[in-house]
Order: sequence, then structure tokens, then C-alpha cells
Amino acid sequence: MAIRGRVTVQKIADMTGVSKYAVSRALSGKSGVSAKTREMILRAAGQLGYFSDDPGKLPADLADDYNRNKVTGTIVVLFPNVRYQNNESVYWGPIFDGIKSRLNQRGLDFLSLTEPSRDNVFSLLNPNAVQGIITVGSISTTILLEMHRFQIPVVMVDHEDPAFRCDTIFTDNFSCMRDLIAKLISRGYRDFQFLGDIGDAPSFFERYIAFKTGLEQHGIPYQPLPQLIGPEAKDVGSLMAAFPEDDLPEVLVCVNDSHAQFAIEALENRDIHIPQRCAVTGFDNAFENLPLLATVDVNKELLGMRAVDQIVWRMNNRDTSFEKKLIYGDVIIRDQFAYVPNA
Repeated sequence: MAIRGRVTVQKIADMTGVSKYAVSRALSGKSGVSAKTREMILRAAGQLGYFSDDPGKLPADLADDYNRNKVTGTIVVLFPNVRYQNNESVYWGPIFDGIKSRLNQRGLDFLSLTEPSRDNVFSLLNPNAVQGIITVGSISTTILLEMHRFQIPVVMVDHEDPAFRCDTIFTDNFSCMRDLIAKLISRGYRDFQFLGDIGDAPSFFERYIAFKTGLEQHGIPYQPLPQLIGPEAKDVGSLMAAFPEDDLPEVLVCVNDSHAQFAIEALENRDIHIPQRCAVTGFDNAFENLPLLATVDVNKELLGMRAVDQIVWRMNNRDTSFEKKLIYGDVIIRDQFAYVPNA
């Protein structure tokens, strides 16, 4: 069975490590595969170009007929159905505040919605009443493809997906993390480890690549510890509570301030002194009182405001190439928490 020209079911099956039967069921929207496996198959199909040439070609269960006439309506702000990724969090909350502020400035109506866990988005909304959609954080591929079907302009904040191309707004994760590492090296630090599940979000992976690049550019050796950058890193507290003290680096570079907070709490509970035994860095500048050696001050409100500017621009320029906007953050070094054992 051939799909998308040279892309075959077998190619997708080889890429994902599942059977051709599972691939066929997932792409046709039929039962027989778990939600997690279906997400993986859809992402792989997107990476292989299954959706790129024909945006209207979607799994059968997402291909219901709707009236696509352009009408005025509401901007939907869509949050993922994930704990901590909501408008109450110290990171996502200010982004939402920026979105809301800019929408109010422009006199646009909006509706905040949490990603449905089972029902499709447009069973809750009338697609004809939606002008545009701003997603905040990681959204499932299934929901993104559903939105793609209705040709509604979408801007994603801090997320991208190979199966669904649209405008995106990101912090300049690579430049900021690379600059943070350079500043730490200039202060005499030489022993680093990275903490965070690099497969959990595109931003996490970018920060990790920038971390490694920064070390390589300065000739600093680095041997990654798999448990610090894999799924185990999701439970930072438990991981650091059991982490061998002899393996602690001079600097533990955390993927964000939340990971840094949990790491510091776990280490201090073991009477491991911060920063004398191990300095800790974060990213996002979400907490003012953490004993962080460094962090990156991300202008979270600006991310939200620029997402609104982009969705308005996209609604009036639907046929131009998609754009990825990067917003630089300021690297903050907190010298009061600086300590170089070998200096």
C-alpha cells in the first residue's frame, strides 16, 4: 500500500518499529493501536513527508466535512492537557498574560481552552467561529492535525511538530544556553553535567545541543550520564535523592528553573552544600530566591504578545511561508552563588 508517493507503510513501520498493520490502523483512524503509539506513528509520518504535499490528507477520523467559509470570530488559546502547563504556572502563566494583554489591546475576543483528552477540539467549538488558534506548550499531534484540516491559522508558542507546520514563537534557546555556558567557563568552571529529559520538548533538546556545543567550542570534555538526560529526569527529586555524590559535577546545568528547584531541594536534603559542592543553573528566571549560579531571563509576556501579533499577521497573509520567531533572553550570573573549588 503506497502513501504519499514514495512514502510507504513499510517505511513508517521501519522508522517506528511497529507493524505495518499498526501503521495502517493509525493512519486510517481505526481502533487497534494505543493513543501513544498513534501519536508516534503520526509524528513519523510527518517527518517522512506524508502530510507536507497535501495538507488536506489526514487520517480518516479527522476528515469530517465542515463549512470552511471565512467568518469573523474568536481567537482560541489552547493549553495542553498536561499538569503544570496551564495559566497558573510560573512559566506558562505570564505567557498567557501576554497573550491576553495583546488581544485586549487589539480588541479581539478570545477563549482559553484545555486540550481535550478524548473528544476532538471541534466537537467543543464551531470552527466557523474561530479566526485563529494560539497553542501554548506541547500539543498532541492528533489535535494539531485536526486543526490543520480546517485551515484555521495557528501559531504555536514553545512547540513544533513535523506533522504540522505553522508559525512558531520560541525563546532563542540555543544562543542563550551557549552564552550561559561561555560565561561559566570564563569564570573557571570545567566540570559540567546536564539535567533534563531532552526528549520531552523541542526547547529542552535545543538547550542540550547548545550546552554540548558550548563545551566543545571551548575544548571542555563532557561525558553525558544517560539517567540525567533521559525519561528518569522527569522525576528530578527522586533522581537527585539517589544520585551518587561522587558523580556530582562542579555545575549541574538544569533544563529550566523548575528542574533546578527540585534538584537543589533534593541535594540540600542530603546535606550537600550548594554551591560549594555543586553549583546549579536554570533557565527561564522563574524563581527569584533560588540559589542559582545562573539562569536565563526569558521575557515570557513578550512571547505571548508576539504570538498574538503573528496570528493577526497570518490571518491576513495565509499563503506566505511559515515563520519561526526567536526572542533572545538575558543571561543572568548570580555571583553570590559562585564558587569554583579549584580556583
